[in-house]
Amino acid sequence: MEPSAWRDASTRNLTHDWDSVNQTYFSCYHPLVVEYRYFAVLWGCLVTITGTVGNLMTVLAFATDPCIRTRFNVLIVNLALVDLLYCALLRPVVTDSYLHLRWRGGALGCRAFGLLLYVTNAVSILTLCLIAVSRYLLVQRRSTFERLFSARGLLLLLPSTWALGLASYGPLWPVYVFVPLVCACSFHGTPYTTVLFVLYFLAGLFCVGVFYLLIYRRVRLAARAVLRHRPSRRSSRKRVAPAAGTEDDSGVGSGGGAPTCTSEVDSQGEPPAHRAGATWYKEPGEPQPTRSALDSHTARARASPEESATTPSATTPPALTPPSTTTPPTSLPSTSPPSKTPPSTSPPSKTPPSTSPPSKTPPSTTPPSTTPPHATQSSGGDELKRVTRMCFAVFLCFVFCFVPFMLLNMADQRGRAPQILHMFCANLTWLNSCINPLLYAVMNPQFRRSYHLLLTRAFSPLGRLWRALWNRSASC
Repeated sequence: MEPSAWRDASTRNLTHDWDSVNQTYFSCYHPLVVEYRYFAVLWGCLVTITGTVGNLMTVLAFATDPCIRTRFNVLIVNLALVDLLYCALLRPVVTDSYLHLRWRGGALGCRAFGLLLYVTNAVSILTLCLIAVSRYLLVQRRSTFERLFSARGLLLLLPSTWALGLASYGPLWPVYVFVPLVCACSFHGTPYTTVLFVLYFLAGLFCVGVFYLLIYRRVRLAARAVLRHRPSRRSSRKRVAPAAGTEDDSGVGSGGGAPTCTSEVDSQGEPPAHRAGATWYKEPGEPQPTRSALDSHTARARASPEESATTPSATTPPALTPPSTTTPPTSLPSTSPPSKTPPSTSPPSKTPPSTSPPSKTPPSTTPPSTTPPHATQSSGGDELKRVTRMCFAVFLCFVFCFVPFMLLNMADQRGRAPQILHMFCANLTWLNSCINPLLYAVMNPQFRRSYHLLLTRAFSPLGRLWRALWNRSASC
């Protein structure tokens, strides 16, 4: 045989062998999953589109809205960047493998995919831990929160999550292989991977749950303290409504009014009676204000501008104030001659003394729009609970998406369970990358307003084009 013919035959044999290797080691075909793959492809497309758009809007909202640009929301953006990388880059590749029931990226692409997949999972878990720690320090140790999550601290913490994830799963580069059970690239179990699994998934998620439990206990104790220092129910019904727009360090407004940006709320550890400006509460050595004084204060706060203009003010000069004249009571007519009896200028002595506060107390000069301190404290506490519930919901969604897949892998290490069950649990993990923006929109008024503004700006050119075409067709 000539050398050229021998080389051509060798090339054909090598090509045939490589195709057989691809069909053997990069195929996830099974008769039971032929029909299921269409559901997986549809689910993958939905997750890709929703996750990419939602996480991109979260990043844009942080970049364009000053009210959202806070230290705590930097952690939210870091989580959004992880999900954006997963949805825009990794998810389409896996969807393609489900569509063709085989991996088409080669061995090098399989290793790169497995590395990015587990690095993003590690960064997500570390970011969830930082979010839980920040919420705990915010309600328990505010000074530590200010030092640890300052601008310089965040510049060190956020890159550290990516560096730690890469350093943890980088040494596994040679062992990333295609796993037919999930039709994706992963690694087989080794002692090192077992240690990583315990540290990240078990220990990490357990610590996050413990921190949220401590936050719940702390917020509950603070709520009880507020209830103990709150005035009576009757007087609380007459107080001025809390001002809208109160927010905490997440930059989220609590009210439904106009979007405003205010400072971060104080820690919920101190009772309202000991806070600066809490003038509605009794201090040591100070008499408790009567209920009539509180009612008069509320009446003055609710008075209209016209009534305020006609009411004598404490700062009005004496010369401008008309003299007070009182009419003598008609129920007790005088029997003495009129010339000898001077006109009465005060009520009879039989009239019981007034129970109103002494006239030495000057009327309140507080503006009508001033919010009582306990109302602001209650609003701040409610907002703290709302943001904490949102973070806890993000954590619960992560657990709900990954725990079934982890439990199945631990219980079925020999691969005896049906392949369709492994695929379904793996597809459930995809949901975690697209559900967070939906939680922000539902449970976060500030993010909801920012999303609405971004969508309005995005679709405004289409609206103008539609109106122009409509007007042109109407004129014709």
